[in-house]
Amino acid sequence: MTDKKLYSLTAVFDKPDDIINAAEKVSDSGYTKYDINTPYPVHGLDGAMKLPPSKLGYSALVLGLSGTFAAVLMIYFMSVYDYPIVIGGKPFFALPAFVPIMFEITVLAASIGTVLTMLFFFFKFPNNSHPLLETDYMKLVSVDKYGVSIQADDPKFNEDEISKLYNDLGASKILPVYWDLEEVLYEHKIVEPKFLGMLALTAIIVSGTVYFSLNKLMFMEPFSWMMEQEKLSPQQKSEFFSDGYSMRPPVEGAIARGDLPYQFADKPEMAAKILSNPLVSSEENLLLGKTKYNIYCSPCHGYFGEGDSRLRGQFPNPPSLHSQKLRDWTDGRIYHVIEVGQNVMPAYNTQMTNNEKWATILYIRALQRSLNAKESDL
Repeated sequence: MTDKKLYSLTAVFDKPDDIINAAEKVSDSGYTKYDINTPYPVHGLDGAMKLPPSKLGYSALVLGLSGTFAAVLMIYFMSVYDYPIVIGGKPFFALPAFVPIMFEITVLAASIGTVLTMLFFFFKFPNNSHPLLETDYMKLVSVDKYGVSIQADDPKFNEDEISKLYNDLGASKILPVYWDLEEVLYEHKIVEPKFLGMLALTAIIVSGTVYFSLNKLMFMEPFSWMMEQEKLSPQQKSEFFSDGYSMRPPVEGAIARGDLPYQFADKPEMAAKILSNPLVSSEENLLLGKTKYNIYCSPCHGYFGEGDSRLRGQFPNPPSLHSQKLRDWTDGRIYHVIEVGQNVMPAYNTQMTNNEKWATILYIRALQRSLNAKESDL
């Protein structure tokens, strides 16, 4: 009499067709507590085993919808009751804006919940010391063989009948698998004082570390540098400068990176002589110039440069751009006016780039040419 307890009786087959046939026969014989082991997925095996559709999908559906419902409740509570804010005239509970959050929580709840359900509910928290592991049977079926294992606790289990069935199916090997008695007789000691003491000690160490890090360490140097910065907020009084102002003007003569100062601020005639338009009169440049002209110039000068302001008397009308004086101006002279302004016209040096100013001048020349065409143009 052996002191070993039988877990299952297994059979090893050499071909995938043999394991398909064996699965059908075992299933048709009425065995319910059995499993098939193969080194790779074998097509049609689930049908041969007559496995019902998995109920895991229903769990995923319930968990996902639970995540959606929880997200809706959370967002509704925070947006309507806890911290209501009107953003852009929208209602407190603006559902379209919250759809991405609801989607993410739905996916998160379904994915994590499904894995936990599979491990703890369907697989009963699988044992990493399963009797089949490290057996000769498992070493064969995990490489190039195919096997079937009928458990000893199956209602129809009879070792002699199952051995005969395996032989009739053409099994190359029949191997019994036994429980490990040390594992069978092992008693869980979750409530053991040593284990509970370790849990308590771990909780105390983790809690103490978190408390010290967030409430003490972050207020010590050098970790407090983000909290205590040597800076002044806008409009804050300065104790360093004698005038008390914290907002300082740029240092005289300082030039911003990538920028060059305009050299002819008080020298319009020199600008007229030295500056020249670097752009050619192409369709692309004329389109850019038209766009900028309509934005910055047309409100006062009119769409065609005739001085017919669109501001309806709310601002003094400028002279026409088609006068002989302006037609005789060089491109550099017009650029100077755009850059520094003239009379009531403001400067556009910060609103327009250099290329946009030159493109606008190209468009102004096109307008002048359109109303002052030469005989050669015809």
